[in-house]
Amino acid sequence: MRRSTIFLAYSVLSLVVLSGLAMHASFARREAGPALERNTAFVKQFRLTDLSLFTEARYTRNPSVADLNSAFQDYPFSFEHFPSGSLVPVPPAVRNSHQ
Repeated sequence: MRRSTIFLAYSVLSLVVLSGLAMHASFARREAGPALERNTAFVKQFRLTDLSLFTEARYTRNPSVADLNSAFQDYPFSFEHFPSGSLVPVPPAVRNSHQ
């Protein structure tokens, strides 16, 4: 078999897979529409501000809104007392403000 034939077969297969993924994304978005609308209404009703990832400390609840009054306030590599700290890195705003 020639290399050009293998390349053509690979290209066609890749396009078929890409088309299938695009169709799946389209169907999934259409199916998720009502659930997203319910979630949007829920967020508006309860005036929720942001995603909460962890419940332990305020700086691990959502790293994008972490403040300077956190466990890393004094030193960016200070001792971590919460298990979720091993999953969430130090927020860049806190890290950069102490350098």
